[in-house]
Amino acid sequence: MRNCMQPLSSDGKLFRVFRPCAVILALLGGGLDAGSAFAAPPAANQDESKVRPYTLPDALVCLNGTPVRTAQDWTDIRRPELLKSFTELMFGKAPPAPQKVDWRVVSEKKDALGGLAIRKEIEVVLADQPKPVVMTMLLYIPRSQAPAPVFWGLNFRGNHAITAEPDVALNPNWITDKAIGVVNHRATDEARGTNARRWPLEDILRRGYAVATAYYGDIDPDFDDGFQNGIHPAFYREGQTAPAPDEWGTIAAWAWGLSRGLDVLEQEPLVDARHVAVLGHSRLGKTALWAGASDPRFAMVISNDSGCGGASLSRRNFGESIARLNKTFPYWMCGNFKQFSDRETELPFDQHELIALIAPRPVCIGSAEQDLWADPKGEFLSGRYADPVYRLLGTTGMGGKAPPEEMPAVGHPLIAGPISYHIRAGKHDLILEDWEVYLDMGDRYLKNKPANP
Repeated sequence: MRNCMQPLSSDGKLFRVFRPCAVILALLGGGLDAGSAFAAPPAANQDESKVRPYTLPDALVCLNGTPVRTAQDWTDIRRPELLKSFTELMFGKAPPAPQKVDWRVVSEKKDALGGLAIRKEIEVVLADQPKPVVMTMLLYIPRSQAPAPVFWGLNFRGNHAITAEPDVALNPNWITDKAIGVVNHRATDEARGTNARRWPLEDILRRGYAVATAYYGDIDPDFDDGFQNGIHPAFYREGQTAPAPDEWGTIAAWAWGLSRGLDVLEQEPLVDARHVAVLGHSRLGKTALWAGASDPRFAMVISNDSGCGGASLSRRNFGESIARLNKTFPYWMCGNFKQFSDRETELPFDQHELIALIAPRPVCIGSAEQDLWADPKGEFLSGRYADPVYRLLGTTGMGGKAPPEEMPAVGHPLIAGPISYHIRAGKHDLILEDWEVYLDMGDRYLKNKPANP
């Protein structure tokens, strides 16, 4: 194994860029002991001085140690093997895209939001056996611009919660009782508009973008149900009752649903489906990154406070860790991922390579200063160490002649290239300040632009 040492001026520590050799291929066989996933994880570290030196895989070195020297090397060799590793060891294999997605418009309003938008509610049939799985997409299209590029993402509380409009249908599916206006896990009228702050519809529409969203629970419920509800049972083989260790967990299921929504947007003449940004906050930020990595049709990818399993580096073991993620949310990732609880260094990849899988398309990474659980510095570093892949593919990466060594100051977004990063004041949330960065990036890369930067 070959290593090279490189200083990180942001904290003075050293870390190694790991150039993996063929021995790493053995990890893909699932030979590690998974028992550690079920032990109590150690106390979470939120002290930067306690981050131990770590070794990062080099995104531009193949698993057999061969360096990636050209864009074709990346496209033909390195990217496919990285995608395979993330699929089989972390997110899990999802079913292939269906030949046809059944959908229908169940309501349409020409003067929604005081005449600002055309609004459609669209039922998307994800599966009809053994019981129907239907995702309802809420789509707002600015009347001032069509076809419009789209921001498309899942929401946590139901479409009725992102708008106070009284004629948007209440979601009929299970919703956590922690949400305002939810009684016995079912939405009531009191829930309308309670999540609207995270979806500033008027601001987005006035900037010339369409907005599409759907409740993530339409695709798969966000609790450990043994994969008996939602989309998974529709794809079980005879006698199968749960996904195999290398098959999709819930995050991959949500990502698969995002791709099916894009299938529908491609058939909507009032939107520009070549320029759809997939967006997510927190666990849905992890989902958006995987959707963008696994489906190259998404023109821009947005990760807001996605943390462990999303944009933050696993090897830093800062804030939420793989062990904590696997213990608290054992259904999010595939079964094979449990092998790496407290064994981050044995992963043949790290999250900067998830960002690299999106290259050369623009990716936005957002953090919050007080959200140490999501490790803002680790999120920044993922973008920084994905930068060489973006430059190899002919873009400016994070901008400038070389990627920045230091994180930008709070409230000063770095949007000089297709990898953007910003950290704002405040806590774990998706607010207008975040959206303003994503809209600015949209103006650079989604409006009147070719499909790839």
